[in-house]
Amino acid sequence: MLTAHAPILGTRTLHWPDEAACAAFAASLARRPALADAYVELRGPLGAGKTTFVRHLLRALGVTGRIKSPSYAVLEPYVLPGLAISHFDFYRFDDPREWADAGLREIFAAPGLKLTEWPENAAGMLPVPDLRLSIDVLDGDAREVRAQACTPRGLELLP
Repeated sequence: MLTAHAPILGTRTLHWPDEAACAAFAASLARRPALADAYVELRGPLGAGKTTFVRHLLRALGVTGRIKSPSYAVLEPYVLPGLAISHFDFYRFDDPREWADAGLREIFAAPGLKLTEWPENAAGMLPVPDLRLSIDVLDGDAREVRAQACTPRGLELLP
């Protein structure tokens, strides 16, 4: 599957002073063609804004209706014309092997956008992400985000 330490091909540090900046970044990412078949990892503590970012990204891609957190279901799928999206949350995993036991290998092998929250809880089982977003909480609503490209596709996604 993957190596424990994916090479970092490029890094950007972003500052989101508020949720509007998060939404603006999500909208800009949604316009990039490489996103259609990308794997994006989201890292950060509880309350950092991982799910909020995903909601903004899905809205920018054209998802309508309720966008739920997959905290209990592990996976929330979305289908748009020409685009399958899989939003995962591995927060409740106690053992990385739960990923394989849940049959998720096939979903990761299929075309489409994959978004994961808490990927560290499935460490060693997931493929190398194209883009890793690490969100740190600052004062108030501000966030510092480290965007790391781990593949050539990830370089196309860097802001």
